Amino acid sequence: MVTEQGLADLRGLSPRQRANLIIEKCAAPEFKPLLTDYVSRAERLSYGRHTPHLLGEALGWHNRYLRTGGMKPKAED
Repeated sequence: MVTEQGLADLRGLSPRQRANLIIEKCAAPEFKPLLTDYVSRAERLSYGRHTPHLLGEALGWHNRYLRTGGMKPKAED
């Protein structure tokens, strides 16, 4: 995967490993703490699923973008 932030070679990695490498190598710096927190909570709350996620929260980022033009939560969100 290549972004303006960097490159992550995802070949042969599990979904969990991929998520962490993408955050480390390809995420914009202002989103890294938010994404790291999300992945950590998803892994803890997904009860051993192969691909952990918190679907309502993940879709919430998209909905926030549609409402406000940005995905980063504001203090009042």
